[in-house]
Amino acid sequence: MKLFVGLSVSLEKTANCVISEHGKIVREAQASELEELACWIGRLDGTIAVLGPEAGALSQWV
Repeated sequence: MKLFVGLSVSLEKTANCVISEHGKIVREAQASELEELACWIGRLDGTIAVLGPEAGALSQWV
């Protein structure tokens, strides 16, 4: 299954949402540290088609 991952970055946390190729929300979470985010993404069941971080000054570390 193809997955689409969106990351909404703020100063305190990053909100993460995964949507299936059929438009259904598969998983939502919050991860603030890069290692935590990498683990969260690595545990997804499917193929990541697109990973889209929010465009802005706070998302450049991602």
